[in-house]
Amino acid sequence: MNQTAISIKRLKKSFNEKEVLKGVDFEVQRGEIFALLGSNGAGKTTVVNILSTLMKADDGEALICGIDVDRQPDGVRQSISLTGQFAALDGMLTGRENLMMIAKLRGVHNPAQVADRLLARFSLTEAANKRADQYSGGMKRRLDIAMSLIGTPEVIFLDEPTTGLDPEARIEVWNTVKELANGGTTILLTTQYLEEAEQLADRIAILHGGVIIKTGTLQELKEMFPKAIVEYVEKQPSLEDIFLNIIGKKESV
Repeated sequence: MNQTAISIKRLKKSFNEKEVLKGVDFEVQRGEIFALLGSNGAGKTTVVNILSTLMKADDGEALICGIDVDRQPDGVRQSISLTGQFAALDGMLTGRENLMMIAKLRGVHNPAQVADRLLARFSLTEAANKRADQYSGGMKRRLDIAMSLIGTPEVIFLDEPTTGLDPEARIEVWNTVKELANGGTTILLTTQYLEEAEQLADRIAILHGGVIIKTGTLQELKEMFPKAIVEYVEKQPSLEDIFLNIIGKKESV
């Protein structure tokens, strides 16, 4: 079996004569968490939109599980799921109803059983019958990701999944992503948060100026820099450290 889940070559895209992607190349292996790191406006979401068939590239090649994104978009859609920057929930429905609605739309057998299994997996069983607009930020994100798993997609795109979340909710999402990867799901994660990429990614690609300027593991990227000079200084806790300590939460490593 081909171990490459995502392959893009020379990907280009312009908007109003402004070239956003100038020839992007990278590969993601099956079961890998691959972080696409870049500042706002770098083109991360454009890459995801092209790979998820929401947008056509101007030039280049993109394959998902060996299927051409441009020529066989329907085949690609059967293999992927997308979670955007904002939770795509119906706030008037309960968590269970949101899951069942998606299961029915995707033609999944036994939608009630699928919904209950996902609610348990994402620790949402107690909130199953609450309206989604009453969920916390972290719960909404977990429900959103649970909805994206219906139909067992091979590849999941997470486009800045922790944007706007507080530290506690962000850690909830991080743990969820790690669990998905441990189960064999391929994940392409876009983020502008360095710590998020550091915590989650097997490999990291840095998108800047419309091209990938460096790809590698965290250790490989660290080796690009001179060895650090060891100095013994008192480390003051950050506000985030203080916040998480007060509420009794620790980041899962």
